[in-house]
Amino acid sequence: MEKLPELRNYTFNFGPQHPAAHGVLRLILEVDGETVMRVDPHIGLLHRATEKLAESKPYNHSIGYMDRFDYVSMMCNEHAYILAIEKLVNVQAPIRAQYIRVMFDEITRILNHLLWLGSHALDIGAMTVFLYCFREREELLDCYEAVSGSRMHATYFRPGGVYRDLPEKMPKYKPSRWHNEKDIAEWNANREGSLLDFISSFTERFPKLINEYETLLTDNRIWKQRTVDIGIISAERAVAMGLTGPMLRGSGVEWDLRKKQPYEIYNQLDFDIPVGVNGDCYDRYLVRVEEMRQSNSIIKQCVEWLQKNSGPVMIENHKIAPPPRVEMKKSMEALIHHFKLMTEGYCLPEGEAYAAIEHPKGEFGIYLVSDGANKPYRVKVRAAGFPHLAALDELIRGHMIADVVAVLSSLDIVLGEIDR
Repeated sequence: MEKLPELRNYTFNFGPQHPAAHGVLRLILEVDGETVMRVDPHIGLLHRATEKLAESKPYNHSIGYMDRFDYVSMMCNEHAYILAIEKLVNVQAPIRAQYIRVMFDEITRILNHLLWLGSHALDIGAMTVFLYCFREREELLDCYEAVSGSRMHATYFRPGGVYRDLPEKMPKYKPSRWHNEKDIAEWNANREGSLLDFISSFTERFPKLINEYETLLTDNRIWKQRTVDIGIISAERAVAMGLTGPMLRGSGVEWDLRKKQPYEIYNQLDFDIPVGVNGDCYDRYLVRVEEMRQSNSIIKQCVEWLQKNSGPVMIENHKIAPPPRVEMKKSMEALIHHFKLMTEGYCLPEGEAYAAIEHPKGEFGIYLVSDGANKPYRVKVRAAGFPHLAALDELIRGHMIADVVAVLSSLDIVLGEIDR
């Protein structure tokens, strides 16, 4: 009697360093032919022990670590940490600083979604969108550089406000052997005024640029074949698994901390919460594209307010905020305040605080425990992407191997915040 062949599922690695993983991620895939039967995500390959490092340093020395969690949404990470400190010490930033924070949160949201959209399209096979998205990212990164001196890791938000007020002039391009004066004059056309003028000019042009992305993708039949009905998660399961942000809203749940638990001045702004219907990759794409339009509207409202209203951008309590540098050069007391802040930091009252913001990827929260010292007793980060990666097995089961890339990319994860 002829022996029948033994049929077994095949197990192989996806990663740890795969172009679609956006970080160091190892997926162990169990497949039956081309069909994925099980996915086991392995994290920890990027672990930097940031939470423990933050527990060994004064509070104000750890702001720069926050930028490096999700290194695509830098100022948003800072915002949650700063809010937790302010909650413990019971201070509130001046109203102008709050508007600046919200404006940069939304600039960061657009930066995040542009990188996501470009890389998501690239992962699925569309090259042009990546180049379009990075064209706009360059201008927004110039805004980061104008206020902080850094294009990525800004460390611009501070307990009690922001590092400094918005600059009155923008850096300009200069003629070189590759670009003549006519080209440079054209590039500098919207850089003649202040940073707010530059941002205002961007908000006028950006909606048409979003239309360009949508022209390339939204009704493209290949795009829809790769994303429609792929990686579906119902509203009930999304809530049960702790999904937040576009992952939750893509399934039809209208949950956004900016509306439901407003912080800073979000309750004074007019914007909508986009939601999906089916909870698939296509809906998550549509939600993020519409979020860019809403963020653009919020930025425009912030610019209008900031142009009409002046005021301080930092509290005057020099036990928390350093004195102005001009004052530090003349006053011995100011110099002492500055020296002690930069070396020892400040002690927070005993207690605990949790502050969460609507991060571009979902709910990003910082839990701080203080024992009265100048450094936290405990820092715990609620990373937005961690529960999304945990849902990957449920999202991918039954799909093809090629769909793994589409689903993984639709999560919009950055392993820096997941591994911490």
